[in-house]
Amino acid sequence: MFTGIVEEIGTIRSIQPGSKSVRIAIEADVVLEGTKLGDSIATNGVCLTVTQLDARCFWADVMPETLKRSGLGELRTGSPVNLERALRWDGRLGGHLVSGHIDGTGRLVAMDRDDNAVWYTISADEALLRYVVEKGSITLDGVSLTVAEVGRSHFRVSLIPHTRQITALGSKRIGDCLNIEVDIIAKYVEKLFGPRTENSGLSLEYLQANGF
Repeated sequence: MFTGIVEEIGTIRSIQPGSKSVRIAIEADVVLEGTKLGDSIATNGVCLTVTQLDARCFWADVMPETLKRSGLGELRTGSPVNLERALRWDGRLGGHLVSGHIDGTGRLVAMDRDDNAVWYTISADEALLRYVVEKGSITLDGVSLTVAEVGRSHFRVSLIPHTRQITALGSKRIGDCLNIEVDIIAKYVEKLFGPRTENSGLSLEYLQANGF
């Protein structure tokens, strides 16, 4: 598990393509402290397993399913990536619970400045937008953000200068792909509520009365 609080911006050092997969090497500093083989590091929001490392770099294998679900396949040598080590249970949860399992991707379709903030408008499929709610949490390229607005084919978030400076979101351009992980709580509620509406007594009124 992760928090969506990026620890540093890494850089893609190399990409070795397989027939359907890739092996990537990522230059880093902070996230290598205390890291060992088999540890997890969220890379643009994707949970990757460290398979090799040295003093300045770690390597990870990206399987076909991950390439299909995420935007990692669009990375190139030199691309900046957001990095976060797995959550320590004795630390602060500054963002929200993030699994590192990408639900899909969106595209940055507009950027609008609003004083010290910049609004990002992201287009996404309806299958993802059903889980996106105003003032709810969402993860974009591994960054925990608050949803400010939801439309029929898009949602918007507002980024403060600090977020743009310390994450790779600040280098995004119109048309760029973004990895999206929706709030996992919404998917669990749907799983419980959907199949059991007939006889279980589980209803929308029950969920609201119990804080959902």
